Amino acid sequence: MSDDVTGPRAQLPLVVVGHVDHGKSTLIGRLLFETDSLPDGKVEALRVQSETRGADFEWAFVLDALQAERDQGITIDTTRIWFKGERRDYVIIDAPGHKEFLKNMVTGAASADAAVLVVDGAEGVSEQTRRHAYLLGLLGIGQVVVTVNKMDLVGFDADRFRQVADEVRDYLSGVGIVPSQIIPVSARDGDGLAENSSRMPWWTGPTLVTALESLEQRAPLTDGALRLPVQDVYRQDDKRILVGRVEAGHIRVGDEIKFSPGGQAARVATFENWNGPQQFSAAAGQSIAITLDDDIFVERGSMAFAPDTAPYETNVVRAKLFWLDHAPLRPGDQFTLKIATAEHLVSVEAVEHVIDTQDLEQVDGECVERNGVAEVVLRSRSRMACDRFGDMAPTGRAVLFRDHRPVGGCIIQGPVAEQDARNLTAVDHAVLNTERIIANGHRGGVLWLTGLSGSGKSTLAMALERYMFDRGRQVYVLDGDNVRQGLNRDLGFGPEDRTENIRRIAEVAALFADAGFIVITAFISPYREDRARARDAIGEGFHEIYVHAGLETCEQRDPKGLYVKARQGEIPEFTGISAPYEAPTAPGLLVDTDAVSIAEGTRQL
Repeated sequence: MSDDVTGPRAQLPLVVVGHVDHGKSTLIGRLLFETDSLPDGKVEALRVQSETRGADFEWAFVLDALQAERDQGITIDTTRIWFKGERRDYVIIDAPGHKEFLKNMVTGAASADAAVLVVDGAEGVSEQTRRHAYLLGLLGIGQVVVTVNKMDLVGFDADRFRQVADEVRDYLSGVGIVPSQIIPVSARDGDGLAENSSRMPWWTGPTLVTALESLEQRAPLTDGALRLPVQDVYRQDDKRILVGRVEAGHIRVGDEIKFSPGGQAARVATFENWNGPQQFSAAAGQSIAITLDDDIFVERGSMAFAPDTAPYETNVVRAKLFWLDHAPLRPGDQFTLKIATAEHLVSVEAVEHVIDTQDLEQVDGECVERNGVAEVVLRSRSRMACDRFGDMAPTGRAVLFRDHRPVGGCIIQGPVAEQDARNLTAVDHAVLNTERIIANGHRGGVLWLTGLSGSGKSTLAMALERYMFDRGRQVYVLDGDNVRQGLNRDLGFGPEDRTENIRRIAEVAALFADAGFIVITAFISPYREDRARARDAIGEGFHEIYVHAGLETCEQRDPKGLYVKARQGEIPEFTGISAPYEAPTAPGLLVDTDAVSIAEGTRQL
């Protein structure tokens, strides 16, 4: 075929799915031949190879690039090839049909805009056909062309074709798919692929090629809201460079963007481009490196968005899940959930329904077996930035990992808190906030003291509590030790438990502040992201105070003997020794206890 010199052509990613041995690879190989999409001499070379191996030539050999595939007779990985039509180019994704390789089938289908479902005209709709069709619906692929293949094996019988077509149509309607076309073909001989077949004079519909050309192009992601998951953050001299791939929308120099989780805001200062012309904007599909006009805390997994088009930020989501692991999924199981570049430790809070892909019935169940489909509720200790899959596919799909192995794929239906909000009622207090302010003589708020162990947080907090109480203030200290012995006694000291510890403290402090108290919190709270979430939970009454002392000073003080134990390896993940501390970048107040006394620090507070 001649090269297109008029400029870039539209592209349609197309996945081909179906039960093993229903003829997917044969269909693709013959389709490429019929449309003159194979390199010159390719078919002749394959025929020679087949003769050398003592095997009959098969069109499936076009795609069988791996020796293992030829030996096993099954496709074990997704194969991508190009097919040039009259209107546009197609990226054809040949997805595995054998149930042992459904994991790769899901991977292939997730990146497609349309699908060809191959059904054996002799065998009809199989269990795997139903499972693959259900997955197409699960992944939101609404454009499906069905080919009833191997019509030569049923004597090109029109009644048999109509019988299989009706069966496929009925099942697809149950998963929300109206097939674009259902076409009779014989892939081995090319009947119905690019030309109508003289052996099926009763068929007056389109060929497969014509049906594909009639499919609609999906609206480009460039038209959507901005979604830029941060892949990494680099430092170069005094610059912090954020890198990532724009999954949807546009981004330009000067744009105000926000980040989730956390809500930090800044403007795009520059695009960094080391090997090309200066860049001022980017759109969906481009990988970029940018700097911001403010040194806010952003890390891998943060998601940039335009201020008026925020993703959901939640700890609990409801999802439809396809389970791939040998061990069943059960409530209470823990996994790593990956959404774009973010990873979250999640637990299965509930298995709400298990879906029988044969008859599409939803049944109650306590576990999900391998290759099963279910609706589940997942709870994360960290805040998750995500979208509903139907609204924003790239940030609405996720993968579950166990021990670094993918064990399940899911699409996000939405945050549970939002869907269940109808069951909650806002609390209307009989006492107004203005009345509390008048009675107390002050507003409520939170002084959030953060710093290394031994920096003097608790000492300052208790001194300040005494000072303010003596002057008639409603004041209370929340300290690491008193909270850990009660409310948070179930938590450890790993990163995830530290995050949950701070989340609970922030919520309690917010309630105290709403009641009119001045709350003084004394917690190491080592991570900027956790403190940013505390600020979000508490609101405008939040004041971050950095109680600073050098590590050497803190070790010399060591009031609880913790540094000695940490140095001896008795306390794992101890902040400042074996775990990081992220100092505030712009605290409301810095109290340097290396340089000032407790009395002076209290006066400053």
